Amino acid sequence: MTQIIDRRLQGKNKSVVNRQRFIRRFREQIRKSVSDAVVERSITDLDKGDKINIPQKDTMEPIFQHTRGGRREAVNTGNTDFVTGDRIARPPESDGSGGGQASNSGEGEDEFVFQLSREEFLEFFFEDLELPDLIKTQLRTVVDYKMVRAGFTNSGVPANINVVRSLRGAMARRIALRGPHMAKLRDLEDQLEKLESGSVVDSPTYTEMSLANKKREIKRLKKEITVLKKKIKAIPFIDTFDLRYNHRVKEPKPTTQAVMFCIMDVSGSMNELRKDLAKRFFILLHLFLTRTYENIEVVFIRHHTTAKEVDEEEFFYSRETGGTVVSSALEMMHNIILERYPTNDWNIYAAQASDGDNWDGDSPSCSKLLLDKILSLVQFYAYVEITTNTHQSLWREYEKVSQLRKNFAMQAITGPKGIYPVFRQLFAKKIA
Repeated sequence: MTQIIDRRLQGKNKSVVNRQRFIRRFREQIRKSVSDAVVERSITDLDKGDKINIPQKDTMEPIFQHTRGGRREAVNTGNTDFVTGDRIARPPESDGSGGGQASNSGEGEDEFVFQLSREEFLEFFFEDLELPDLIKTQLRTVVDYKMVRAGFTNSGVPANINVVRSLRGAMARRIALRGPHMAKLRDLEDQLEKLESGSVVDSPTYTEMSLANKKREIKRLKKEITVLKKKIKAIPFIDTFDLRYNHRVKEPKPTTQAVMFCIMDVSGSMNELRKDLAKRFFILLHLFLTRTYENIEVVFIRHHTTAKEVDEEEFFYSRETGGTVVSSALEMMHNIILERYPTNDWNIYAAQASDGDNWDGDSPSCSKLLLDKILSLVQFYAYVEITTNTHQSLWREYEKVSQLRKNFAMQAITGPKGIYPVFRQLFAKKIA
């Protein structure tokens, strides 16, 4: 019986099939946990992996049991609660959650904890979402190069040696070089065995051979066999000729690039809670775009009565405040697009977050700027109003814009739990 021992090293993803099957089975629990992460996490930890707690009862496999069917009677000694004909209620089941209050009786089960990687977490996070109007995408005029596999080569650096291909070539070389020698060796060994065993009486070659001649023939055969074995043994296991290296070449790869404008209202009416909600929305949008484009730039604009282009640190942590003139930010965005981001080369997106409080005379100017200058240049413009109050003049003006332009969308957020649903509404896949 032949026994085969697999000595291959187990890879780090050896359970990937089981893991994918598990994720498919508990998709709803995982999706809910991912949705809750937007509310519970800090801004800096928003894109990290997550631990999913799944009740133990949900991981139990269904089983079949054999029992007696039909109606039957039983006598329970000491019964003071039931009479003939009563139905015995099913005992209560455990909810499967652990970590409860201590008790000296009963048993419980801990929840099953499943760790999602960052990529798996983001995959659930942005499931069934897409960027609008991607057909309008243009290729960059500057071509990037990407290193791609291009077979194997006979020369290279040791780090690029392909072990499997090299050993395969070495084995083929050994088989080819040993083939003629092995055939001749088998023939000589067969002749030697016949001479030594004396089974040559029927062979016309050795019938009339004297004993002395047989000894000389045996000696010659042994010598030739020894020479052949040395030749076979001298064939190296692996030679420099056998080495193969992974070959990579530069392949021109035109890539798309995008810029996202983040416009945040930091006027006095935007308190810290509203600013935090706005920042969380911007981080979701940034993560979404970086998973779609290889080259993504972000332009941060803060505004109160005047607009200012800032870096990421100042955008999220500066405490500067003032009155509200929204059109100043839109004017700055339009000027930046004309100066730095030609529409033939860039996919332009914008997201604006505000509480809707604006100087009444400025709101019509905002809608005019959007309709006449900005929306014809951008792929998609999203306006998010963060307020629990009634909508003001800016919302009413933007409603007119949304009815006229398909690449403009607006939603309202009233609290942390509304961020993720609003984000999904803005970027949900369109059904053809």
